[in-house]
Amino acid sequence: MDRMSQSDPWAVSRRSAQSGAPQPAPVSGTGVQPTILVIEDDPQLQKFLRVTLASQQYKVIETATGESGLRHAANDRPDLVILDLGLPDLDGVEVTRRLREWSTIPVIVISARGREQDKVVALDAGADDYLTKPFGVGELLARVRVALRHLAGSNPETGQAIFEAGPLRIDLGRREVTVNGQPIHLTPNEYRLLGVLVKNADKVMTHRQLLHEVWGPGSRQESHYLRVYMNQLRQKIEPDPARPRFLLTETGVGYRFRLPS
Repeated sequence: MDRMSQSDPWAVSRRSAQSGAPQPAPVSGTGVQPTILVIEDDPQLQKFLRVTLASQQYKVIETATGESGLRHAANDRPDLVILDLGLPDLDGVEVTRRLREWSTIPVIVISARGREQDKVVALDAGADDYLTKPFGVGELLARVRVALRHLAGSNPETGQAIFEAGPLRIDLGRREVTVNGQPIHLTPNEYRLLGVLVKNADKVMTHRQLLHEVWGPGSRQESHYLRVYMNQLRQKIEPDPARPRFLLTETGVGYRFRLPS
């Protein structure tokens, strides 16, 4: 490794971002090129994020504090927030909670805190995804694309109520689920669980969030409910329940409904 790479842990990834030809950024849910708000106080990482995202033709707004980030979120209305947890004024979890009081904008947390509990706390606070430092260009951009795809899919103006993924078709309006054209009978709890996951497609839902949404606030500790019902859902809708395509487990955190790329 050269001297630059030794002194700058993001140098290799930054050069990778610069070497690739710029690609058109996906269109956001608003129909324009996405704007990404980066709330990060580390100058090296901030530069890495700026170069990486700009190379893909995203518009980037940068700030180094939580309070400033909240002001930018309110005034500039970005399509996505990339948020560090260790900020000088506010913890990123608190920034997420305050943002969720008035906005559903996707939030990707980046942090050196790699413990399972740190991820659960951030996701329960309202973050959509969690990326542990250090990370590479490819993984970062993939997470950004997923978050923006979720934003576009959840745009209420689209009136999207039907999800199709391979042999699986879910009509939320009619409460109908079919696999290869054949109707699938789901119990009320199975349907509620599947509906919550589908409405938050490509977003990690924690055990606590799912229990609250499906069984109510008094059931947050009953995680065995989820294991039982997820197994039943997989048996009914997955082509191979032992290797699920749609209903993915995020170990120690929760579950995610994966849409096909």
